[in-house]
Amino acid sequence: MRLISIVTAVVVVAVLYLLVFQRDDLLSFSGQTDAPATAETVADIPQEPVAGSIAVVAQQSAARMIDSAVILRGRTEAARQVDVRAETGGLVTSEPLRKGAKVAAGDLLCRIEPGTRGASLSEAQSRREEALARLADAEINERAAERLSEDGFAAETRVTAARAAVQAARAGVQSADAAIAGVEKDLERLEIRAPFEGLLETDTAEIGSLLQPGALCATVIQLDPMKMVGFAAETEVDRIEVGAQAAARLASGREVVGNVTFLSRSADPTTRTFRVEAEVDNADLSIRDGQTAEILIASDGAIAHLVPQSALTLNDEGRLGVRLVTAENVAAFAPVSVLRDTTEGIWVAGLDEQVSVIVVGQEFVTDGVPVTPSFRGADQ
Repeated sequence: MRLISIVTAVVVVAVLYLLVFQRDDLLSFSGQTDAPATAETVADIPQEPVAGSIAVVAQQSAARMIDSAVILRGRTEAARQVDVRAETGGLVTSEPLRKGAKVAAGDLLCRIEPGTRGASLSEAQSRREEALARLADAEINERAAERLSEDGFAAETRVTAARAAVQAARAGVQSADAAIAGVEKDLERLEIRAPFEGLLETDTAEIGSLLQPGALCATVIQLDPMKMVGFAAETEVDRIEVGAQAAARLASGREVVGNVTFLSRSADPTTRTFRVEAEVDNADLSIRDGQTAEILIASDGAIAHLVPQSALTLNDEGRLGVRLVTAENVAAFAPVSVLRDTTEGIWVAGLDEQVSVIVVGQEFVTDGVPVTPSFRGADQ
């Protein structure tokens, strides 16, 4: 048994020696040669480093035409929302409407007790009648004074006094008219009505509650059409136009289609983004205010390259771009503009149709530095 083990060990050592040190002679003896290397087999094999060059990993990329729809994160927003408030004070005498109820424009929401306003109106009307009587008497006195003055039987001062009395009487009439109008307007404000068709977001004021001027009667919202509100970055705002087709995907998975109706001309001072609004049909009121939405806005197609996000870098001037391997195997910076961020990588524009993008080592080279690239993951 010991002799067999020794023989086996000698045979194994001999086979290993032939496979490792005499591989070429063994293949020639057997009539076989190594398979020729292809682009696929050498794609991940680094080239022999050139003296003074830096080894990097690059990716060959071909430009593609992509649908460059602008994708925004946003939310749904009611077309209109108003807090309907009291303009005068008093006790509520109407039965409350419950939240969720539909209301039409002009529907009664809250009625306030008149109190002494009816008596105030009667008093103002009485003062007006008295003022009219004083005005008529003053006008008679004015005409009489003028005739007497013409015949020389009255002094000019009497005429002046008569005219002043007429003006005072007219002012009294105007004051009475203003008082009547004020009381009538106050009486009109006793009934608080819906400003537009919509839904009650809150209960109306409870019967018996005391409303002061400015107190809330109810909140009314209009959900048809529904607004989709998103915020576009500075790099994307120029690709959005009012009237462009927009589609939104809600968190529930539902998709709706509409058109862009508003594009802000002023950026938010904090986020430096621009507000974008699109309107979609919501006749069945199934879309609620405040739902999360992903908004896609149609835009012209663009030629772009898909590169790893890690390949992006900045040059000395702070411009965003990538570093390329030129035909002379030197590094070169190329500025790019980002079109879309996806899970597979970043779609960028501004490069030639065929490029070799450095994906590993780009931070260790500058323009004109010789590199020894090894290629991987060619983008066909």
